[in-house]
Amino acid sequence: MRAGWGAVLVALWAGMAPAQDLPLPEGAERTAEVIHPADTVHLPQGVLAEGAVPQLRLDGRVTSRAWRLPDRGQGTLARMAPLRDALHKAGWEVLFTCASDGCGGFGFRFAVPVLPAPAMFVNLFDYRYLLARRGGGAAAEHVMLFVSRAGERGYVQLTHVGPLGDSAAAPEAVAPVQVTPQAPAETLADRLRQAGHVVIAGLDFASGDAVLGPGPHPDLAALAAFLADNPEARIALVGHTDTVGALDANIALSQARAEAVRARLMADHGGEGAQIEARGVGYLAPIAANSTPEGRETNRRVEAVLLN
Repeated sequence: MRAGWGAVLVALWAGMAPAQDLPLPEGAERTAEVIHPADTVHLPQGVLAEGAVPQLRLDGRVTSRAWRLPDRGQGTLARMAPLRDALHKAGWEVLFTCASDGCGGFGFRFAVPVLPAPAMFVNLFDYRYLLARRGGGAAAEHVMLFVSRAGERGYVQLTHVGPLGDSAAAPEAVAPVQVTPQAPAETLADRLRQAGHVVIAGLDFASGDAVLGPGPHPDLAALAAFLADNPEARIALVGHTDTVGALDANIALSQARAEAVRARLMADHGGEGAQIEARGVGYLAPIAANSTPEGRETNRRVEAVLLN
């Protein structure tokens, strides 16, 4: 279910003067803090174009923090908006902002200094980036905001670059950096053929609910295209849950979610019903340990299984 942002204000760090507050929802959990008293970082300042991302080289004190946000069913735009407003009110000037495909997809993401999992999880189809500056010359400060989500949870990283001191050099623009993406280039259809099954990314179910959100759902579009190109193919949409609750209830929930995905695949993407069946197996086929929130979140999924 959707809910508004809580009144909790989380102090970013005392070194930012005046101290800034990041409006995070109640229940937000800080997952990492990495401080480099003197370092160099390259932050994107434009979209991926012809295989390159224009970047800003910044020298100074680099502090990165990340938070995991509670399950509220919000998209990345709803999560980014109050953060951007807070920066604007504190005197920060937004230099560049973009979202997912508009940034350059996975090629852009791999040019961003994102903290590793489990501190940050990045959905390559649903993330937002922002670069802002305050002040000028050697006293300039910069912040990078990166917002994404994994399943129903949101993740936020804020990286702050402050001056080393009076002798610190002003930030300088550098030539675009050629990006060599490390994500697999295979399409959903490729992975489905090779492995026989694939997790459908980006499904926006609220916690404990079988109502599929409005999307967009690029994996469903890709799956529909695969079925249209292969009319002889048949797939099973298989719902999975974590181990919270009784088996019967989890099987019913996973079945309902699989059926919701099937209905959306047919209604919005033209999937042929005769090619698609829906099944739910509850928590009987985990792909991660259920002893951690991240593991349980990974296990809550719907997979497409190629039947022939």
